[in-house]
Amino acid sequence: MVETAIEFSRYFIALLFGVAVAVNFTGMVRTRKNYLALGCLTIILFILQFVCLQLWGMGMTLKIYPLLSHLPVAVFIALYLKRSWLISLTSMFVSFLCCQPPRWIGTVVGETFNNASMNHIGYIVTAFLMYYFLEKYAVNSIQHLLERSVKSCLLFGAMPAFYYLFDYAGTVYTDFMYSGARTAVQFMPFVTSAFYLVFVLLYYAETQKQASIQRERDMLDTQFRQAQTEFASLRQLQQNAAAYRHDMRHHFALLQGLAAKGHIEELKEYLQTAQSDMDAITPIRFCENETVNLILSAFATKAKQSGILLTVEARLPDSLPFSDTELCSLLSNALENAIHACDNIVDSNERYIKLRVYSKNNKLCIDIRNSYQVEPIFHHGLPVSKEQGHGFGTKSMAHIVEKHGGVFQFSVKDGWFIFQATT
Repeated sequence: MVETAIEFSRYFIALLFGVAVAVNFTGMVRTRKNYLALGCLTIILFILQFVCLQLWGMGMTLKIYPLLSHLPVAVFIALYLKRSWLISLTSMFVSFLCCQPPRWIGTVVGETFNNASMNHIGYIVTAFLMYYFLEKYAVNSIQHLLERSVKSCLLFGAMPAFYYLFDYAGTVYTDFMYSGARTAVQFMPFVTSAFYLVFVLLYYAETQKQASIQRERDMLDTQFRQAQTEFASLRQLQQNAAAYRHDMRHHFALLQGLAAKGHIEELKEYLQTAQSDMDAITPIRFCENETVNLILSAFATKAKQSGILLTVEARLPDSLPFSDTELCSLLSNALENAIHACDNIVDSNERYIKLRVYSKNNKLCIDIRNSYQVEPIFHHGLPVSKEQGHGFGTKSMAHIVEKHGGVFQFSVKDGWFIFQATT
C-alpha cells in the first residue's frame, strides 16, 4: 500500500513539475486565477493518465504520453496564457529536458538500494530541489531568451526539441538506444556537440545584432532628449524677447533722459546695444507656425555665423500633426547636417542651403538641399557618416517621418545633397 502511494506520488510530482516549469518559463503571471487553472489542468491530466494506465498498461501509456501530457500543456500555454506557439512548444521541450536529472538521480538511488520505492523517493526529492534551482537561477534568463526574438527562441529550443524527439524515437517507439550499435552510442554525443557549437556561434551573432540595435535606440533617445532641451532653450529666448518688449517703456524713459541732457553719443551707443540685444533674442518670422519660426530663426543665426547663405521659403499653418519636440528634432537634424556639410567647404562663397517647407493636403512637405565638399555615401537609402558619433540624426529623421506614415528620400543631384519628406 505504501509502495503504491509512493509510486503514484512520483507520477503526480513528475507531471506537476513538468507543467509548473513549462509555464514558469513562459512568464505566467502568478495570480489566484492562473494557479487554479494550472491546478485543474494538472489534476485532469493526471486522472487521464491514470485511466489510460488502467486500461492499456504502462507500455501504451508511455507511447501516447505526448498526447496525454505534453501537447495539452503546450495548448494551455498558447490559448490560456496567450503565448505564441513557438514559445509554447519550446517551453514544453525545455521542461521535458529539465525532467531528466530527477529521473536519472532516481534511477541511481533505486539501483544503489535495489528498491523501486527509493527510485521514486529519489525522483521526488530531486524534483523539488531542481524546481528551486530553476526558479532561483534559470527561469528569468530562459524567459528572456524565449521572448527576445523568434531567432533567439529557435536557437535556444533547437537542442531540447531534438532531444525530445530522439528520446521518444530511440527509447519509447524503438529500442535503437538499447541495441548496442556503434551508431546509437556515438550519435547523441556528436549531435549534442554540433548543436552546442552552432548555438554558440549563431547566438553570439544574434547578441551582437541586438546590442547594435539597442545602441542605436539609445542614441535616438539621446537625440530626442537633445531636441527637447534645444526647443526649451528656444522657448526661453522667445520669453526673453517678450520680457524685453514689455520693458521697452523703461528703455524709452532712459533714452528721453539722455536726449534731454544732450548726450547724443551715449544715446547712439545705447540704441546700438539695444538693437543688438533685440536681434539676438527676437526670432525671425518665417511663417505662421511659431515652433518652426523659433527653429529656423536659431539656425539662420548659426548659418550666418558660419558664412553660409541660407534661403528659406516657409508656408505653414499655425497647427501641424507633430509635437513640438518632433518638429524640432526633424528640422534641427536636417539643418544641423546641412550646416556641418557646408562648414567643410573651403570656399565660403560656395556654401549654400536652400529650405522649402510647406503644407499641402494637410501634409508637411520638406525640401532641404545644401552644397557639399565630399559626395556622401549611402547605405540602405541613408547617408553614412565616417565620423564617430555622427549618422544618428538621419536615422532619427527617418524614424519620425515613418512614425507618421510619411515617405522620405536622401539623394544627390547637380552638386546638391537633397533631403525630401512628405508626411
